[in-house]
Amino acid sequence: MEASVTQLRSELRLRGFSPMTVRNYSFFVEKFLGRIGKPAAEVTQDDAKVYLSELFETKAKNTIMLAAAALKFYFNEVLKREFSAVRIPKKDKKLPEVLTKEEVKQLIDSSDTMKSRLMVSLLYSAGLRVSELVNLKVDDLQLDQNTGWVRKGKGSKDRLFTLSSVLAQELKQYLSGKTTPYVFSKEKPLTTRNIQKIIFGLRRRTGIHKRITPHTFRHSFATHLLEQGTDIRIIQSILGHSSLNTTQVYTHVSSEQIRKVQNPFDKL
Repeated sequence: MEASVTQLRSELRLRGFSPMTVRNYSFFVEKFLGRIGKPAAEVTQDDAKVYLSELFETKAKNTIMLAAAALKFYFNEVLKREFSAVRIPKKDKKLPEVLTKEEVKQLIDSSDTMKSRLMVSLLYSAGLRVSELVNLKVDDLQLDQNTGWVRKGKGSKDRLFTLSSVLAQELKQYLSGKTTPYVFSKEKPLTTRNIQKIIFGLRRRTGIHKRITPHTFRHSFATHLLEQGTDIRIIQSILGHSSLNTTQVYTHVSSEQIRKVQNPFDKL
């Protein structure tokens, strides 16, 4: 089994998939092979159906979708076999949780260290993914221009991001005299779990009852841009979305715009 999963990891890395995708796909393929109990050369599409159908008893649909994507890649690209007989479930169309501007400020102001404050501020001000935040290097920032670069983000793409001028000045002070490569760590990136713990602490201290993750700040940033009239194609570019369809979810979550609509009942 191990040799087969090693092949999978090698193929994913050669195709430029992110470390997280390599880890997730390897996890599900290992579980699949262990559950079926056959050599890789003997597994079939029916085995994949059995494994995925069992997941429906305990796992969310989005988890099953990820497992199915992992098996599809494994069958098609490693085993060189068809996977067309297996239907991949569609992703749940759940709207992302969005914070108000006041809630964002509350959370940032509740930070107990300058480092925590800057990390949360960057998640919001630059619309960064948590993996992009922990991998951010000092050399990626152009603070005199209020900009920075995400290097090899999702899909191995570089993209430019803008910063608040106030935040750029705070980062200048924080990084003054720093000689190690990463903005928020030394010789290697922080784990994303570190950031999740910080945000869990902020949520608890503020008493905000919404479900808040690092990605919530990115969702909120995009929604607030839309509310202030930023063109959706510009938002697409800022967030690094390859498809406009991904960005268009924010057209459904702008509560500020909904509140501004005058109800026709008032005109009766």
